[in-house]
This record gives sequence, C-alpha cells and structure tokens, in this order.
Amino acid sequence: MRLLPGDHAVHLDLVAKVRGLPSAEKFFEDMPERAKGPTTCNALLHAYVQHGRRDKAEAMLGEMAKAGYLTCALPFNHMMSLYMSSGELEKVPEMIKELRRYTIPDLVTYNIWLTYCSKKNSVKAAEKVYDLMKDERVVPDWMTFSLLGSIYINAGLHVKGRDALVEMEKRASRKERAAYSSLLTLYASLSDRGNLDRVWRKMRETFRKFSDTEYKCMLTSLTRFGDIAEAESVYSEWESASGTRDSRIPNTILAFYIKNGMMEKAEGFLDHIVQKGVKPSYSTWELFVWGYLSDGRMDKVLECLKKALSCLEKWDPNPQLATAIYSQIEEKGDIEAAEKLLVMFREAGYVTTEIYNSVLRTYAKAELMPLIVDERMDQDKVSMDDETRRLLRLTSKYPIGEVSTLMS
Repeated sequence: MRLLPGDHAVHLDLVAKVRGLPSAEKFFEDMPERAKGPTTCNALLHAYVQHGRRDKAEAMLGEMAKAGYLTCALPFNHMMSLYMSSGELEKVPEMIKELRRYTIPDLVTYNIWLTYCSKKNSVKAAEKVYDLMKDERVVPDWMTFSLLGSIYINAGLHVKGRDALVEMEKRASRKERAAYSSLLTLYASLSDRGNLDRVWRKMRETFRKFSDTEYKCMLTSLTRFGDIAEAESVYSEWESASGTRDSRIPNTILAFYIKNGMMEKAEGFLDHIVQKGVKPSYSTWELFVWGYLSDGRMDKVLECLKKALSCLEKWDPNPQLATAIYSQIEEKGDIEAAEKLLVMFREAGYVTTEIYNSVLRTYAKAELMPLIVDERMDQDKVSMDDETRRLLRLTSKYPIGEVSTLMS
C-alpha cells in the first residue's frame, strides 16, 4: 500500500513521541524523497521544537524556505512556540515579520502573539494585535478572549477583563471544555465569587463528571477566597469520584494549611491522603519544607527535603529554597545541619561556592573550624571566591568542629 505524505507525517510524529528524536530523524532520512514534502518537514520541525532543539529547528525552517514549503503559518507557529518556551521573547516579533513575507497569520499565530503580549504585560500591544485580527477577519476563539481577559485583569482593567470573559464564555461548550477551567481561574483573579460559583454550577449541569484539572482549578480558586470549608467539601467529592490519586489535587489543600500556619492540620491531612493511596510528590514534600522552615523545625525540614529529593531522578535546583534553609542554619550556628544539607545537595548534583560559603558562615557562627574544606571543594569541582577565603581565615582561629569529618 502506497503511503501519502500525511501518513508519513503521522508516523514520524508517533516515532518521535515513542522512540525519541534520533529515531524520528532516521525515519525521515529513510523516507522516499517524494514523501519529504511540507507535511513531513513540518512534523520533523515540530519534533525538534518539542525536544527544544533550536539549532535543528532553525536549520529545518531554512531548508523549508529553500524548498518553497513555507506556504502556511504552521512552521512559524512552531518556531514562535519554541522561542516562547525558551524565554527568547524578542524572537517572536521577528518571526511574525518573517511569516508575513511568505503567508498570513492564522488563529494560532494570533493566540501565540497575544501570549507574547501577556508575557510583556502590554495592554496596548494586545489591543493592537486583536485589532489586526479583526482587520484580517480571523475569527477569535475562547483562548483569544482568555488571553485578553488575563492581560486586562493583570493590568487592573477589570471592566475590560469582565467583557472579555463574557465573550469567552459564549465560546465555551462541551467541545471547548478547557474554557471552563480558565473561566474559574480568571473569575477568581477578579475576586468574583458569584461568577465563580455560577460557572461551577453550569459545569455541573453540562458535564457528568469533572476532570482532575477542573477540580484543581476550583480548589485553587476556593482557597484564594479563603473558603477552606467549601474546598474540603469539593476535595472529598474528588476523592470519591476520581481514581487517579494525583497528588497535585490534595496539594492545593495542603498549600492552604501550610501557608496559614496550620501545620498540625497539614500533617493530619497528609496521613489521610496517604491512607487513601495518594503518593506524595516532590511538590508535596517541598510544601512541608517551607512550612517547617517557618516553624524553625530544622530536623523536619531536612527530613522532608530528603523525601522530596528522593521523588526525583534529577533535581532542577531551587536556589531560593537552598538559601532560605541555609539562612536559618547559619543563624543558629547548626554545623551538623549545615553538613547534612551539603551532603544532600551534593547527592542531588547541586553544590556551589555560595553553598560552601553558607557552611563556612555556620561554622563561624558556632566559632568552630571545619576540616579539609579546600579538598572537599576540589572534589566537588567548586572554586573559592574572596568570601570563601575570608571565612576560611576567620574559622581557622577556632577549635575543630568534628562533625565535618563524619558528614562529608
């Protein structure tokens, strides 16, 4: 059976998702030349974007330009999505300008463009983009008005924000179900409890059951209003109705308890969800790290941090968290905690000069001298700075703190 280019494109997309980018590239290379048209090139470009391969994506766009394949907005939309996700916002207007050399923007282009305006916090730019949409007779969807609503609300233009949400709700339906979750979040942002409850009731009338995402949006919205009683009721409903046991849902309740200093309530709730089969995630344990840090319970901070890190194959370091923990350790001069934390961060692949300086400041506070710091820094491939050397000179006057020989 002879495959059409569209069939090859679908297959390539599937290979990229299941087997990875190298297999997708090999599949593309092995395709007959007649199949390497706009559809399959777009599929490979999309794979490059999904894997964050800017170099290969830009090269593929160049090849498509040479071959005359840039006849629609899709490849440019892919590139703009890549630049948005990598934080290279300045590339987005350049890509729109390039797009217009070859073709015209579509609805997705305009929605990405509005997302760019949102990132830049520019109401003026967003309104200009929306006017262009109307001029070019591109029909907006619920996402368009969700983006406009968010931009207006963040700018404090609540009347315009409400108008956008009214237009957005007109486009919400069974088919466009995601619009309802966005409505919940945006009405909560407006502190509009009446419309929040109204949309939730409308969702109950429209859908037989809710998704985890919808429950999470409502729970987050209710906790923003401080209505923990209603949030607990909605959570109990989710617990009975959903079989996913997704920890992100109970985390919304835990976040409220912990933020409001209700640590005993949080601990009891944690026991409850574990009994119900929810496996705490990194985020769950990180919430408790912050909570115990506020209470000054360093033993529990380190215990929960260890559990948090054990949930991950690779930690994306959180310098703010590391600094907050070490600040409290330094203040107390707790050299044992400082060394335990250093070991934990080392095992997680995160050791910096500033972390060593924090350890040294802890020793200075305790008026003790750490051992073999230079050797340990060499092993960790961390260089000294002026502060490190100053702290080493300072602590060299003190008696030896023996804990460092045990911990590292």
